[in-house]
Amino acid sequence: MSQKLEATAEIQSSADKFYGFFKNRMSDLVNIFPAGFKSAQVIEGHEGSVGAVLLYNFVAGGITQTVTLRTEAINDEQRTVTYKPLEGDVLKLYPSYQFTIAVSDGSVKWTIEYEKALPVVPPPEIYMVLALGCTKAVDAYLLLSH
Repeated sequence: MSQKLEATAEIQSSADKFYGFFKNRMSDLVNIFPAGFKSAQVIEGHEGSVGAVLLYNFVAGGITQTVTLRTEAINDEQRTVTYKPLEGDVLKLYPSYQFTIAVSDGSVKWTIEYEKALPVVPPPEIYMVLALGCTKAVDAYLLLSH
């Protein structure tokens, strides 16, 4: 059974710039949020396009993990991007998993849709903590650089 985990965070930067970052430049998280992201590499396609595939090494819950993410959907009008892992550590606990970022003026909403591998598996809160850390880091970066 599919479940959802949602969180909203305030941002001070421009919604268009924030959305543009997560649509087109997510691999730059390595430079902007090095505590969370250790490496990023485009495997297939181009960032900013549906079907693009990137390989990330990241830290969640104090554990270094890898994930190969595909951009599943982009909606410029609603400023949403949906990503889905193709391979990686997250799929061991959540065989069905995807996350969406929705940017509006003054806030960002993260939604993780998932299915647990076993009933005892906890909700993917460590990944939400990482997403909220990304939000703070990118917001600060955009405010300082633009």
